[in-house]
Amino acid sequence: MKKISVVTPCYNEEVNVEICARELKRVMSEQLSNYDYEHIFADNASTDLTLAKLREIAASDNHVKVISNSRNVGPFRNMWNAMKSATGDIVVPQLAADLQDPPSVIPELVKNWEAGFLVTYGVRAKREEPLVMRFARGLYYRIIKKFAAAVIPLNSGEFLLADKRVIDSILAVDDQYPYIRGLIAQTGVKSASVPYTWVKRERGKSKNSFISLIDQAINGFVSTSRVPARLALMGGFILSFLGFAYALFTVIMVLTSGGDAPVGIPTIIVGIFLMGGVQLLFLGLIGEYILSIHGQVRRTPPMFEVERINFEESNG
Repeated sequence: MKKISVVTPCYNEEVNVEICARELKRVMSEQLSNYDYEHIFADNASTDLTLAKLREIAASDNHVKVISNSRNVGPFRNMWNAMKSATGDIVVPQLAADLQDPPSVIPELVKNWEAGFLVTYGVRAKREEPLVMRFARGLYYRIIKKFAAAVIPLNSGEFLLADKRVIDSILAVDDQYPYIRGLIAQTGVKSASVPYTWVKRERGKSKNSFISLIDQAINGFVSTSRVPARLALMGGFILSFLGFAYALFTVIMVLTSGGDAPVGIPTIIVGIFLMGGVQLLFLGLIGEYILSIHGQVRRTPPMFEVERINFEESNG
């Protein structure tokens, strides 16, 4: 019997974890009864009753496994660590605890794996969220798709299904801040997509702050493409050329105007602020790449697991 590993990262999701475990169990028993499965909850040092509820769920269902981290390491590192313990033939890196990615889509993902696709992306064809966030996410996905070195389907996230061989290949990468969908896309394996509706969160509030979302977005951008740095180089070259041309024009005007040329102090001020702003923008962009290198070279303290439930001793 083939086995599916499903990872659910969670942080302060006490109102959702029971429903999440129950819904996946229902889908597996009704639509994928010919598969064994494990549901790995990776708790990111929750401060509410999430871990207590997970202990109760795992006590009554050995399909549910729990990893409890000593600190909040963010969703991507959390998923990455949990995937290292996955034992299935196929892996879903993220099934959100709030069920915005519906478990009912998983059977469709599995069908594509049975048809020979090593990766099947869940594509958010429709998103039930405020217009501003829908526009912002849509713009970001388009930028990533346009500039990424690998083909990442539009509106796709970590809710996907990948063959364990693909997962093992990306886990071999020593990445301090992994951008999982980007790494999977870079394997270049045969893939497919399944559209679905990203539903509105019904219980609780998202624990992803605006700053956290920006951090994840920037990490995805610099992890998948060299284009931003190249654009900074080309932009700097073009602006330098325009600045030189303007300086030459100013000299010619002074020489041909017989001393009647305007002093041009406002122009100088505008030029200084414009060039200063552009330089700071590009320095900030380059700084993001340097920060990425810095994080990779000088590691943060390793993740420490304080508890593992329903794992065999050989798995940790």
